[in-house]
Amino acid sequence: MPKAITVPAIKAMAANGEKFTMLTAYDATFSSLLSGLGVETLLIGDSLGMVVQGQESTLPVSVDEMVYHVQAVARGNKGALLVADMPFNSYGTVEQCLDTAGKLMQAGAHMVKLEGGAWLCESVTAMSRMGIPSCVHMGLTPQSVNKFGGYKVQGREDDAAKAMINEAVAVAEAGADFILLECVPSDLGKAITEAVPVPVIGIGAGNDTDGQVLVCYDMLGLTQHRLPKFVKNYMQVHGNYEAAVTAYIQEVKAKTFPSKEHGFE
Repeated sequence: MPKAITVPAIKAMAANGEKFTMLTAYDATFSSLLSGLGVETLLIGDSLGMVVQGQESTLPVSVDEMVYHVQAVARGNKGALLVADMPFNSYGTVEQCLDTAGKLMQAGAHMVKLEGGAWLCESVTAMSRMGIPSCVHMGLTPQSVNKFGGYKVQGREDDAAKAMINEAVAVAEAGADFILLECVPSDLGKAITEAVPVPVIGIGAGNDTDGQVLVCYDMLGLTQHRLPKFVKNYMQVHGNYEAAVTAYIQEVKAKTFPSKEHGFE
């Protein structure tokens, strides 16, 4: 059994300039395969609503369903850090946030991820006080798709970019352990990574973040929908899952993925 990856270990990697990888996993089989190949962090994402359940968005996913999938991934895990999404409408107050986070941690998660900005600061501090590591998801937050009017790049305007930088600093100061940026201009991804003292994970956020994440079904070509711009289909090039995942890890660490074609201006 390989040595388990911890939150401090990821922070040390980022501080030393070593890129780290994250892929989604929703069951014991994928968890075992991906962690066994060396993916440092696995995300049990509410994206399971779309890729596993066939929903049109992440919104229908419940806390109980997330608990079920976290338990499955934890059983198959071979040392990766497990990050679990807090589903839609499950962390609106500090009390509700602590309740949801507690259930996910008891199911086997090592960290919880929640979508938002500076309004989460009180909840992030409360979780930190209770020993619950957190990752704040900013930029394109899929749970707000109806508010955004679709899946659109965020932070392109100067005011929006400055606000996002300020909010990222605020949540980090409040106790967030990681920040995840989705679908923001590459320059903004770099600016936020430089502005905060915690690791930043990118998905469609350029090549200057500390880590990268993709949905495993997307990067293995196991999807029926059109792949987003920020995805590279590794299976198409490498032919089998072991070679595909290994190539993803190597390219993230060598800083050849994502390339400019996978980012936004």
